[in-house]
Amino acid sequence: MLTNKELKKKALSYPVVRAAYDSLEDEFALLDELLRARHKAGMTQADVAKRMGTKPPAVARIESGGGSKRHSPSIATLRRYAKAVGCRLKVKLETNLG
Repeated sequence: MLTNKELKKKALSYPVVRAAYDSLEDEFALLDELLRARHKAGMTQADVAKRMGTKPPAVARIESGGGSKRHSPSIATLRRYAKAVGCRLKVKLETNLG
């Protein structure tokens, strides 16, 4: 049985899988940032939900993303999440050099 790391490596060896994975790079970066901020704050999803005035499943949806076929959180929602974990939201556009 393959570990998650081995399975990922094998899957990414296929060009079509690699292209799909790479197309989600920005979303993965956002989700990693959300999780990192929550963990740094020492909070659970329930803690964040309480501070945001929502329920834990809503926070779980924010943190799980879902790709282009699902609703992405609004700037206002991301701002509320950031405030709940003791951060501020910062949006940055970078020149695409690729």
